[in-house]
Amino acid sequence: MHPYSLSHLSDQALVRDLESQLARERGDTAMVLAHIAEVDARQLYIPAGYPSMYLYCVGHLHMSEDEAFRRIRAARTGREFPTVLAAVADGRLHLSAVVLLAPCLTPENAEELTVAATHKTKARIEHLLAQRFPRPDVPTLIEALTAPTSPTISDNQLVPEPVGCHNSAAPDARASQPTPTSNVAPLAPGRYAIHCSVEERTHALLREALDLLGRSTRDVPEVLDGALALYVRHLRRRKFAATDRPRPGRPSRRIRHIPAEVKRAVWERDQGRCTFVGESGQRCPETRGLQFDHLDPVARGGAATVKGMRLLCPVHNQYEAERTFGARFMSDKRRAAQRAAAEKRAAAGRTAASLAAEQAGATTVHRAPDPERDVTPWLRALGFSAAEARRAAIACEAMPDASLEQRVRFGLSLLQPAHRRIAASAGATGC
Repeated sequence: MHPYSLSHLSDQALVRDLESQLARERGDTAMVLAHIAEVDARQLYIPAGYPSMYLYCVGHLHMSEDEAFRRIRAARTGREFPTVLAAVADGRLHLSAVVLLAPCLTPENAEELTVAATHKTKARIEHLLAQRFPRPDVPTLIEALTAPTSPTISDNQLVPEPVGCHNSAAPDARASQPTPTSNVAPLAPGRYAIHCSVEERTHALLREALDLLGRSTRDVPEVLDGALALYVRHLRRRKFAATDRPRPGRPSRRIRHIPAEVKRAVWERDQGRCTFVGESGQRCPETRGLQFDHLDPVARGGAATVKGMRLLCPVHNQYEAERTFGARFMSDKRRAAQRAAAEKRAAAGRTAASLAAEQAGATTVHRAPDPERDVTPWLRALGFSAAEARRAAIACEAMPDASLEQRVRFGLSLLQPAHRRIAASAGATGC
């Protein structure tokens, strides 16, 4: 007899077993959510070769996109509000209910909302949240409909949309919830439907392109194809120096400089994909936001050669750095970089305010500069005007603990032309 054939059970036994199996499944679901939440919190998907918990669930655990989205969202909610997992285990809340409640839960209302949503359908929970957290009316929209075509289902349609809550007390963790992947739906072999909203400027550019073509609006795919081809060529040139006519690279004194020919070769060799390989042999599938990484860190003498470089996604680049230098060291470096960036923004703001005051004819009282810390004579010796040197000196006042060399480098980073400012800034941070 087939193991899933139940024709031999009596009616009473069948109903009894169904209820028993369902109760066991709900308890197992709550435990699965708890495990997902803990794996997510420990970021164990990173050493497994995945850049996110969502891709780990889809690629390693073989969940569907919708299942992964709902379970991760429910797991994160349950980790923050344990009463939710208890309600799932007891059968008082289903996963759709947890997804709907998630944006509205706070430590103050979690238990009360869980009770209010107990044993309610998705539709009734939507009405409950609409009463508790009313939203403004949607704008009236009237548009013509074309003849019906074959139905298509996009990823967005598969993902349950949570009821929005105007709740300023909602935890910031909501921003890290998984989101639907795309709104591109396959129609037929080699054919896709793309649905999106565009700004008025984008619509005007599209209309102008169609006018220049001198054809009907049915040529929108042709315009999109041509525009994307040009844009992708521009992005490739900016990202990894792609070109049909490569030229010999110029030597650079910056130790972190990566020659254009190295970028092109590494990108082609790694096929535009993160090269991190997990413990099970899983190669990271990420192709977005890739970064060039030294196999041997620059701090340990690593060189920017084709053999010495690789592509990594930001998650695995950070993971490799923490494995090399330690998590605490990298955390301190990130905080130091954030402080330096904040100081630079503040200094730039003070410089702009000082210039505005000077232009307005305001009188400003300045302290006598310390000859051993004043950058003005050094900048003047480099050919900058008195006004430029004075502007840089005012900005350097925000760096009271910096050495003279660091202050001069900072001043140079402010006064360099735009096309050289990045290099100057990198030198300043490397002091």
